[in-house]
Amino acid sequence: MLVFEIVIALLLAGALLSLAARRLQIPYPALMALAGTLGAVVPGLPEVTLDPELALALFVAPVLLDAAYDASPRDLKDNWLPVAGLVVVCVLCTAFAVAAMARWIEPGMPWAAAIALGAIVAPPDASAATAVLRQLRPPHRVLVILEGESLLNDASALLIYRVAVGAAVTGAFSGAALLPTLLLTCGGGAALGAAWAWLYIRLAVFIEETAISILLQFLGVFALWVLAERLGVSPIIAMVANAIAIARWAPLHSDARHRIASYAVWDVAVLALNMLAFILIGLQLRGILHRLDGGTWRDLGFAAAACATVILVRVFWVMGYNIVIRWKIRHFGMAMPRPPRPLQAPSWQGGVIISWCGMRGIVTLAAALALPEPFPYRDLILLTAFAVTLVTLVAQGMTLRWLMERLCLPDDGAVEREVELARRETAEAALAVLTQAPADAATTLLREEYTARLRPADGSGEALWQRQREAVVAQRRRLAALRSAGAIGDDAFHVIEEEIDLLELSADPRVKALRAE
Repeated sequence: MLVFEIVIALLLAGALLSLAARRLQIPYPALMALAGTLGAVVPGLPEVTLDPELALALFVAPVLLDAAYDASPRDLKDNWLPVAGLVVVCVLCTAFAVAAMARWIEPGMPWAAAIALGAIVAPPDASAATAVLRQLRPPHRVLVILEGESLLNDASALLIYRVAVGAAVTGAFSGAALLPTLLLTCGGGAALGAAWAWLYIRLAVFIEETAISILLQFLGVFALWVLAERLGVSPIIAMVANAIAIARWAPLHSDARHRIASYAVWDVAVLALNMLAFILIGLQLRGILHRLDGGTWRDLGFAAAACATVILVRVFWVMGYNIVIRWKIRHFGMAMPRPPRPLQAPSWQGGVIISWCGMRGIVTLAAALALPEPFPYRDLILLTAFAVTLVTLVAQGMTLRWLMERLCLPDDGAVEREVELARRETAEAALAVLTQAPADAATTLLREEYTARLRPADGSGEALWQRQREAVVAQRRRLAALRSAGAIGDDAFHVIEEEIDLLELSADPRVKALRAE
């Protein structure tokens, strides 16, 4: 019962902090990290210990699949060079720079443990940054690079992590086997993820119940992670490949009812997992600080040095790459062959934003928690991982909006242009079908609606969507009145409520919903 009460209290605290973060316009993980710190110093709170083998599967798998589902392979392909530089070169430089720092301050730390620490703190979690940046509408290219980095850098960092942890535990390491291991784990993970998506697609078409469908989604995520672990392939790559494959299939084979419910459940699950990860590790800090024998100030100094290292390495790499690529474009032009879409050229302002979006998050915390109990310097590594996450989220996350406003980096309008194109093309496809339908009153009304979608500039589109919103509000009021008067029961109420919900969602998103008084 005590564990249940603790979990409920943690989720409630996380929900309140998320609301506060939204009002303060800062990333909610920053407040979560601060709450975790308070959990280590507030008297009376219990020390919670999480099973190391559970940490990565529980916290990383659903969050990674949720992010990968929204990834755009086309945009990642257009920006593959900067993304690859961050995913491979920057992660490697960060991991080995932190390892060298750790060995310099703590000469007794084995190289394997030092490299494991470097791999733990190397991968940034751009979800906190993009949550802020989307409100400020930066160039689409900046968001694509950050999202692509956060999606793929986990794989490179966790590969280094697994090799280092294995070497620290077994005392054996083979450099000659590293490349074959990389090819096997990454290639095998991609193949497994694609095969799992194919299997899920074949089974999902037979499931009509929304609740069962969503439950199988979650079970499939954890089953895929466990299977990848058992087969010795990369569960990170498997999860990314699986999500991207399913994202290409789902829009054509799932209806609005399933999709809306699924998105809502996944949003709640990801939020809850982030809450628990940040606060749970904070509840372990008290025991960690008691067990450390190097002296509190010395250990905090070690963690501060790690924070400075990860921030500086990222700034040097991103700005160095930015200077070189802008010099190349200035003297030799854009890379050939050119993509079929116009791409915004890199700018120094964009480089500054990307270099400052190095906040660590749930992957760093989960990897630290996943270290086996007898691992060398485990408590110091846990303390350092939490300190790096806390400092980067607070120092960088809370200043990102201020920095973005000072740099005046405008939106390039790329997404808006593609939205208009998609809206126009889909409306024309609907009109093409309606021209072949019988000329009755219903067909005439639908033709007028889709024709209005093709004429947004003359005001008729906005007027139509405004009237649709007003009609939806009137329907809701009348439906509630019928139930209040006893004319209909709750079963009928919920059936019609769902129909009205779909009508409301079909209205154009450019017009704000009317609020019922």
